[in-house]
Amino acid sequence: MVQAYILIQTEVGKASTVADMIGKITGVIQAEDVTGPYDVIVRAQSDTVDELGRMVVAKIQQVDGITRTLTCPVVHL
Repeated sequence: MVQAYILIQTEVGKASTVADMIGKITGVIQAEDVTGPYDVIVRAQSDTVDELGRMVVAKIQQVDGITRTLTCPVVHL
């Protein structure tokens, strides 16, 4: 199982809507709108890194209002 935090920047005024839409995507554990340099932070999981990448590109980045994403995989050292 691979987990990651996905940091998202949105268009002005779209953070809450983006978080709600992303929260409905299969594999998303949590999606919260936040303050700071990013507008939404998502925690997601998938079986493989490839599946995680497909989720981000094919599902999350397609949500209307997103301008940029940064995916940060969780590592256990």
